[in-house]
Amino acid sequence: MRRSLTLAGQLLVLQLGIVLLVVSAVAAVSLAESDADFRTQEGARLRSVGENLAVNSTVRLSLGTDSESEALAAAAESARAVSGAAYVVVTDAAGKLLTGPDAGRPAALGASDALAGRSWIGVIDDGSAFLVAHVPVLDDDHGDLLGLVLVGHTYPTLPERFVSAGSDLLTYLAIGAAVGVAGSLLLARRVKRQTLGLEPVEITGLVEHREAMLHGIREGVVGTDTADRVTLINDEAARLLGLPGGQTGRSLHQQPMDPHLRDVLTGKVTGADRVVLSGDRVVVLNREPVVVRGRRVGSVTTLRDRTELTALRRELDRSRHTTDTLRAQAHEFANRLHTIAGLVELGEHDEVVGYITRVSQVAEELNRDVTRLVRDPSLAALFIAKASVAAEQGAELALSPGSDLPSLDDHLATDVGTVLGNLVDNALAAIGPGGRVEVDVRTDADGAVLATVTDTGPGVPPELAEEVFRQGYTTKPATDGHHGLGLALTRLICTQRGGDVSVSGSVFTARIPATGDQS
Repeated sequence: MRRSLTLAGQLLVLQLGIVLLVVSAVAAVSLAESDADFRTQEGARLRSVGENLAVNSTVRLSLGTDSESEALAAAAESARAVSGAAYVVVTDAAGKLLTGPDAGRPAALGASDALAGRSWIGVIDDGSAFLVAHVPVLDDDHGDLLGLVLVGHTYPTLPERFVSAGSDLLTYLAIGAAVGVAGSLLLARRVKRQTLGLEPVEITGLVEHREAMLHGIREGVVGTDTADRVTLINDEAARLLGLPGGQTGRSLHQQPMDPHLRDVLTGKVTGADRVVLSGDRVVVLNREPVVVRGRRVGSVTTLRDRTELTALRRELDRSRHTTDTLRAQAHEFANRLHTIAGLVELGEHDEVVGYITRVSQVAEELNRDVTRLVRDPSLAALFIAKASVAAEQGAELALSPGSDLPSLDDHLATDVGTVLGNLVDNALAAIGPGGRVEVDVRTDADGAVLATVTDTGPGVPPELAEEVFRQGYTTKPATDGHHGLGLALTRLICTQRGGDVSVSGSVFTARIPATGDQS
């Protein structure tokens, strides 16, 4: 197989082609100028020779006798010899040759108008091309036309004209070729350095492989430059970010996205495995700067969809709540056993009986109240578990007497459990020992679940009433990049079902419709 030219070779051939084209154009212009100069200068000289002969008295007297004479021929030959012209001949007033080898024949006048009494310069091709000057010979007395003086010079051929201007053209060609070769070699070296020594076919292959790889992987990839403009984005990233196609070249600051998501993509918020919300998707982002030759040229961010894992987590919350209940009850039961054992050792048998009776009544009352007001088993277990957790930290979790929640379908119960769990956890984190959290949960006329969680903590300032629901916002030490997601997920669940969640001071209110997006 014939090996194709390298990039340097292609540039050299292209540059030489351009140089040859330019030199050819210069040669054509030079030849045209040379031809014009020859006609102007040589034509003027030939006319001068003819005019000098036309005013010669011998020529006029000979033409006046209307007969050929040796003096006329001698004058014409003398003028030819002195001027170096190819020929000098004389005609009569009718244009018949009176001198020269063709004497007696009509002269080849071509487009000349000299018979009208005016001088004429032009080219006549009578087998051979000649530059000629036709000068009329006029009578001194009356100005009548006596004849013509025809002076001709052989017209140079194209090779002769090229040879006459050849030294300059060869110089131009040599200089142009040298400059072209040097310039093309320098340009080829620069282009090769900028393309990392790759040939065009290799660059094309890399681009094709990159496109296939970017759009084939299941993770989202977004590349940006130092001005936060998108330099590359694959289909998965566009889907996760909710962006239409054709985003290359556009700034991230012009995209309709959550401010926290934009902060992570632009590097304002740093850290590994940043969990953010993009629309109704839970996405994990990892952003890394791109450094070339010690200079930062942009960044690459990978995106992973964790929405399905989050949904699975919500399904597992019910099991976790049950586990929390068992753990808290086991801890509490162990404490009670220690108390009973101590009373037995002290011989306080009546006190043991009273203590057991009181503990049993408290547990029975809590279970009875919860199951009476919350008839969904999973949510009742959730409340009992959270009550045990609150008791462990020295706080109180109470269910409002006005609560009234019927049994719910599995999807709605899971979403309500996630919302209540996040709100209660947030409230317990806001209060200290001795604090109190009250939960009111019921359904409205449309079957939507209304949940209100009130705590005795400091509450949320009015200016942060919306900020607390933004992913990434937290008042806790954020060491793993996952804090600040609970309330954001709470709002996401509510809005997916067509409801909402809000806060006023230390009161969180959520509405979770029975129908809606249950993904």
